Amino acid sequence: MKFQRGLLPEATDRTGVLLVNLGTPDAPSTPAVRRYLGEFLHDHRVVELSRWIWCLILHGVILRIRPKRSAAAYQTIWGESGSPLMSLTRQLTEGVEANLNKLGGQGVSVTMAMRYGQPSVTHALEHLAGSGVNRIAVLPLYPQYSCSTTASVYDAVGNTLKGWRNLPAIHIVRDYHLADGYLDALAASVQAHWAGHTPGEKLVISFHGTPQRYADQGDPYRLQCEETAAALAQRLALTDEQWILTFQSRFGRAPWLQPYTDKTLQSLAQQGTRSVDVICPGFAVDCLETLEEIAEENAGIFREAGGENFAYIPCLNDRKEHSAALADLLRNELPAWFSNEPSR
Repeated sequence: MKFQRGLLPEATDRTGVLLVNLGTPDAPSTPAVRRYLGEFLHDHRVVELSRWIWCLILHGVILRIRPKRSAAAYQTIWGESGSPLMSLTRQLTEGVEANLNKLGGQGVSVTMAMRYGQPSVTHALEHLAGSGVNRIAVLPLYPQYSCSTTASVYDAVGNTLKGWRNLPAIHIVRDYHLADGYLDALAASVQAHWAGHTPGEKLVISFHGTPQRYADQGDPYRLQCEETAAALAQRLALTDEQWILTFQSRFGRAPWLQPYTDKTLQSLAQQGTRSVDVICPGFAVDCLETLEEIAEENAGIFREAGGENFAYIPCLNDRKEHSAALADLLRNELPAWFSNEPSR
């Protein structure tokens, strides 16, 4: 095997940080969405089926039908700066770097990558290596650990580093579902929304779903979602009747984590609930699953079932509390890496 250089031979005692989000198509077009879904759905971590069976389904059915429908959905949220997930992750990255350098001295380099699409994990790691760092902290932007998300970032980092000759010290943050700064930022975002709007009768705390069999086989994701939701409700001083945990974005016919967000919203409206607030703490920044699926599609489901007032509380995005929380998370987990950094 021919190894690439990896770190610079003259790398100094500096820290690099890599924030990794899920990914986004390059454009809201059918070909771009097909390329993105092809990479995403080929990941063994995402779909744990026999490859020959799954490839027949993926290429014979899904990638022929779904890209056009998904492209239409992306077109409803695409802005002047492009994909919301991309632009918001970029702004969050800048905020985290500013926070790390403000208190730890100059010298921390922070960049971002997408697990699927561009900029790739490989490209981002090569960029950090070329900047002269000798240690890299990787922060997957998934507060709750799942084999289908966080573990895939581990895979991508390992697949890149196994081809390097000069390796960095490496640390991957596994999860931060109960980190105080993260929970405080979530609570502040809800309280800020309530300061300008009448609170709904129920706070729906919606997380991205995963297949039920993953939980049955030991994935801790559901437990961590439950812990995050309960901690957020406690910070907001909510009674058990004032909030509910749900799971969205299921795919296929197999059972996924329940209760389902869309079915829950429909049921709440049918039972007489007239107003709800919905927050999605598992997403670091807003994306298709929040802006289109929740704020548009699920809002329609609630109103069609008899509900009246539906309010979506945005993700933490580039809020100052969010970037500060992630910077504090890194400093607390790796204090020696983020103190007394030398100047560039």
